[in-house]
Amino acid sequence: METSYSWIISVSSSSVLLFFVWRVLNWLWFRPKRLEKRLREAGFRGNPYKFLYGDFKEISTLYKQAHSKPISLADDVVSRVLPHLFGAVKKYGKTPYLWLGPKPSVLIMDPELIKEITQKIYVFQKPHLHPLFKYLVQGILRFEGDRWAKQRKLLNPAFHMEKLKLMFPAFEKCSSEMLSKWEELISSKGSIELDVWPNLQTLTSDAISRTAFGSNYAEGRKIFELQREQGEHLSQAARSVYVPGLRFLPTKRNRRMKQIAKEVDDSIREIINTRRKAIRAGETCEDDLLGLLVQSNSQEIDNNKNKDFGMTIREVIEECKLFYFAGQETTSVLLVWTMVLLGRHAEWQERAREEVLQHFGTNKPDFDGLNHLKIVNMILHEVLRLYPPLAVISRRTVEETKLGNMTLPAGVQLTLPTMLLHHDPKIWGEDVKEFKPERFAGWVSNATKGQVVFFPFGWGPRICIGQNFAMLEAKLAIAMILQRFSFELSPSYSHAPRAVITLQPQYGAEAVNPKAYPLADSQLTITILDLVQQAANYKQLKKGANEATKTLNRGMSEFVVMAADAEPLEILLHLPLLAEDKNVPYVFVPSKQALGRACGVTRPVIACSVTSNEGSQLKSQIQQLKDAIEKLMI
Repeated sequence: METSYSWIISVSSSSVLLFFVWRVLNWLWFRPKRLEKRLREAGFRGNPYKFLYGDFKEISTLYKQAHSKPISLADDVVSRVLPHLFGAVKKYGKTPYLWLGPKPSVLIMDPELIKEITQKIYVFQKPHLHPLFKYLVQGILRFEGDRWAKQRKLLNPAFHMEKLKLMFPAFEKCSSEMLSKWEELISSKGSIELDVWPNLQTLTSDAISRTAFGSNYAEGRKIFELQREQGEHLSQAARSVYVPGLRFLPTKRNRRMKQIAKEVDDSIREIINTRRKAIRAGETCEDDLLGLLVQSNSQEIDNNKNKDFGMTIREVIEECKLFYFAGQETTSVLLVWTMVLLGRHAEWQERAREEVLQHFGTNKPDFDGLNHLKIVNMILHEVLRLYPPLAVISRRTVEETKLGNMTLPAGVQLTLPTMLLHHDPKIWGEDVKEFKPERFAGWVSNATKGQVVFFPFGWGPRICIGQNFAMLEAKLAIAMILQRFSFELSPSYSHAPRAVITLQPQYGAEAVNPKAYPLADSQLTITILDLVQQAANYKQLKKGANEATKTLNRGMSEFVVMAADAEPLEILLHLPLLAEDKNVPYVFVPSKQALGRACGVTRPVIACSVTSNEGSQLKSQIQQLKDAIEKLMI
């Protein structure tokens, strides 16, 4: 009897072991080989499957090589950002597949197929996220089908344009704070090379903190700082082969990620509970994203008399975490690449500034006015074409599926290479690598000829819900920067875009040297210096920054002239602001030495003020020059 019992246990154990071994072998070998055969039959080409790793080792090597050094601004960025896809297309054409471990990923570059995939959201679903992603962001990203539609319905009201208009003051406040810090930094240190990347990250982080949590801004900022750290941990984890169950091991990284997740969840839950109590007490709901979300959720539950129609606290928490990723990452990368490209293309920077000053002058931009910035809009779209926030979009087949004339098996990842489509010369022309905002002078559909070849925020029903949020914030920030600064790429700038979830500058963006504005051209400089010399002869000139300041404060100044090469650069900040406050025109000339000679001294002069005199023989000349300077400022 005991022998029989032992035999049964032995057979059962062996059966379980064999079943487990079969499952592992099927996952790591037999299933990939079956999929490989089906993909080849469908017309795709790629490397033969290698046990466990697939193409992962080769992909890892390609990325290490691509990221080992910067490239020229004129080089092909695709080969650096997506070296594995670039190489696959070069080797196998536009229908390659790659092995991401035991899972195949096929490249889809046909615009009609991309349109079909992005529109049929019930058929082509989002791929399963790396399990550690749950610590960073889930929210609506993890839902499919009817569950996704329900969640999207609850979120939509928070992103309507009339609601975004209520968030506009928060965007303006954050941009003003950043620019004031730039001015203080330049004033205290003189001529500097400013890395704008961390500054822009802080700007967008502060903006999403204010717009998501309103009066709970301080708590929101702490939450998003933790989320940023979480993103760094996740990015490191995503570079290694995924092994099931590895996330449960008590490694240092796993422990820290769990700790961060708990801190974030607890903080958001406390804010949500406080808001819900306030609403129940009859208090007005705040016009921030969290307030709008809680309000929309409550209305949906009340309208249907069923709490199942709303979101749980857990789901609200996840959406708040998603706000950070979508609202901060997307806008910060759009802004940094815009500044890099405008720093390189001075002619477009000047055109954009002229448009901004034409609409707003030195006043703060307003919500409605931003919609009339056609050139700025063209520039942002061209930046999104060259440097889309997400270099690829992925979907998956959940069952055997017809796509165009092909039949794809279940379990295949579909990679829609946004960046490859945005850089395809057959679509955009042989000048595809060039920065040419005029491509978007008309509607986007005109630029794309009605094809799905431009999708920086995705496409179809699942297009990014926050795209208007990102574009509004970016337009405002760029407009305010152009009002207060002129800038150029620093010689020390290293061009090194790389995809770290979003497309970021690997070595930052030490690219911006704030410069004098408005700067007189050579002909106007001659006229200005000639009048300065005459004003000195007629005792209508005060030399030096301190004396110029006194004339402004006393209401004696007709206009102020400053040297663009002045060091330190305090005058680039203090005098223009004071002159604007006193409604006095000001202008920069290139050289402090030349300004000194015009003032009648042998030393350099960094600033001077031409003063008023009712009976002066220079009155008409001064007025003509004031008119010319004012036109330059417009």
